Amino acid sequence: MKEVSSSSSYAVLRVAVGGLALLFLSGCAATEIMISKRNLDVQTQMSETVFLDPVGPEKKIMHIQIRNTSDKDNFDIEGPLKEAMKKKGYRITEDPNKAYYRLQANVLSVVKSDPTAAQAALHAGYGGAILGGAVAGAVIGGAASGSYAGAGIGAGVGGLFAGALETVTGAYVKDVLFMVVTDIQLVEKAPEGVIVRQDSQQSLKQGIGGTSQQSSSEVTKFKKYRTRVVSTANKAQLEYEEAAPALTQGLTKSLSGLF
Repeated sequence: MKEVSSSSSYAVLRVAVGGLALLFLSGCAATEIMISKRNLDVQTQMSETVFLDPVGPEKKIMHIQIRNTSDKDNFDIEGPLKEAMKKKGYRITEDPNKAYYRLQANVLSVVKSDPTAAQAALHAGYGGAILGGAVAGAVIGGAASGSYAGAGIGAGVGGLFAGALETVTGAYVKDVLFMVVTDIQLVEKAPEGVIVRQDSQQSLKQGIGGTSQQSSSEVTKFKKYRTRVVSTANKAQLEYEEAAPALTQGLTKSLSGLF
């Protein structure tokens, strides 16, 4: 009968002890996430502040236009926003020419993301770039990865054990963050006697590596303001169906709060 060396037995024992320790640490990490992220945390931030002069009741006429170019076509804020503005005493018109204010919004993105991407989207401001959506919450269980594996047999078995455990705990507990990025354009009629001049410039791509500059100027009776709103919802094991109503409410409150 072939004898098993004491060094091999010791390595296997270290793997077993290490595996139990890793399981304990992973369980603790998962429990900590579930406790600290048990409540839904919703935040809404605006990239630039917009100040509007107060107007009398006869000028509280608004046209609202909402576009959704994200992949979540069921994310709708137009209805709630119109109701919120009506409660503030504004009349909603479908004819933009009859409105004193035009509120235009484009929901650019509704994705799983992370706090870093959300802050980057906010700081980029209106029309700025949006980082690709990343699933928030790294896999739980890697805190002790590799620290308990022995040499030789222990290293190989320990690595396999740690990898399998990381997959299991990662599938069980995730810290999930949903992000909504919305670009806003607010158009306001200028007071009588005020003429507004608007200058714009665009850089258009022409083939590979080429660009064409385009500029224009116009005289108008409208003042334009632009800003970006980034809304986030964060919770352990968060699903879109739970996040969407809270995100809609936060975005609606932010937009109606401009008036």
